[in-house]
Amino acid sequence: MTSITLAQIKKLRSQTGIGIMTCRRALENTGGDEEKAKKWLREKGWERAVERAGQPVHHGLIEAYSHADGRIVSVVELLCETDFVARTEDFHHVAHELALQVAAMKPKDKGGLLKQIYIRDTTKTVQDLISELAGKTGENMQIGRLARFEIGE
Repeated sequence: MTSITLAQIKKLRSQTGIGIMTCRRALENTGGDEEKAKKWLREKGWERAVERAGQPVHHGLIEAYSHADGRIVSVVELLCETDFVARTEDFHHVAHELALQVAAMKPKDKGGLLKQIYIRDTTKTVQDLISELAGKTGENMQIGRLARFEIGE
């Protein structure tokens, strides 16, 4: 098995704008070959998501999650380009997962949330989760606002 260096991961990330964990997976899946890794990412739809990153997001969903008999509540606004995508099961699922992540991991802001390891799959970051959805739908996805409330805090 080829050993992937941090320098290789950083270089691929700077060229594609894709999350570190995803770049690492691409390099691992292609034996460390940079060009093959880019192809792998394209096939997965990641670069398309990055290309659309500048598109306006005026639709979406606000998802709330309540935990511990209502003692912890989190709210996340997940945004996308079209109402059509906002109504899909995949979009609702990711919004719910984000609200669950906020309740469990207490991010201070959306930048901190995006960098966190996804609690259901430690090989991914939260940014990877959103990028996967963006690649699948072909739309720009962004976290708008988030909040977390806990009794006694």
